Amino acid sequence: MTKRKIIIDCDPGQDDAVMLLLALACPDELDILGITTVAGNVPLDLTQRNARIMCELSGNTDVPVFAGCDRPMNRELVTAENVHGKTGIDGVDIYQPDMPLQGQHAVDFIIETLLAAEDDSITLVPTGPLTNIGQAISGQPEILPKIKEIVMMGGAMREGGNTSPSAEFNILVDPEAAHIVLRCGRPVTIAPLDMTHQAMVTRERLEQIRQIDSPIGTAVVGMMEFFNRFDSEKYGSDGAPLHDPCTIAYLLKPELFEGKMCNVEVETDSPLTGGHTAVDFWGVTGRPKNTNWLYRVDANGFFKLLIERLKG
Repeated sequence: MTKRKIIIDCDPGQDDAVMLLLALACPDELDILGITTVAGNVPLDLTQRNARIMCELSGNTDVPVFAGCDRPMNRELVTAENVHGKTGIDGVDIYQPDMPLQGQHAVDFIIETLLAAEDDSITLVPTGPLTNIGQAISGQPEILPKIKEIVMMGGAMREGGNTSPSAEFNILVDPEAAHIVLRCGRPVTIAPLDMTHQAMVTRERLEQIRQIDSPIGTAVVGMMEFFNRFDSEKYGSDGAPLHDPCTIAYLLKPELFEGKMCNVEVETDSPLTGGHTAVDFWGVTGRPKNTNWLYRVDANGFFKLLIERLKG
């Protein structure tokens, strides 16, 4: 089968870290051209380090990692250490990786890689604030025909917000960048809270991951045990939703998901609802449908895929 060429843009974050481990475990299906990092869950110097730790943990030190934007396009940075801990990946051993950070800026790497590619050939997978992608598109719109698809985690409709009453974290941190991405004219698939909240790391599923007798299994359990504590307390749930790996699972097995083409717009001006994703699920506005909005996941199938791939 033909490998899908992808660039992963992330802000690890425990769920980003698991997303990276899943992607790196699928070399037959995914050709990871590079991993770019952005400030989000924690500041940039931590997200780039955390991405390199995941590459080393999985034995993929040949995948280049690039640091990108250290703040949103037009705003001060908002981070989420209250959720992810001071390191971003609390629950796993933290160290300074041996593999080098690439010297090129992530935005320049994205632009250069896309400009050199064939049309409709590279999928972008952003799982953090969309700053790097927004900067690349606005700085060099000639890259747009090269993008096959953007498969991103972010936004919410019926679930409301997880950081403000109406906004999901990734969109809230940089709504201007999200506005650029959603209006870029290329195919966009969104894994929002409405769907990711169905992919719960319950105690039963955590025990299944614990049975993976490897350093990767141990690391995932450690991170999930830390990550679960916040959402379990917040929502009164048995575990936390595993947001970001849904993007990679969608690339691997889209049949696990149900989606609907909708118009999605981002609120950029309101101090009350900034970062809100206005999802025209029922087509009442007549605005162009710009997004494949995922609203359901086969959670058991998702975790079966995740565990199988992490086992190696």
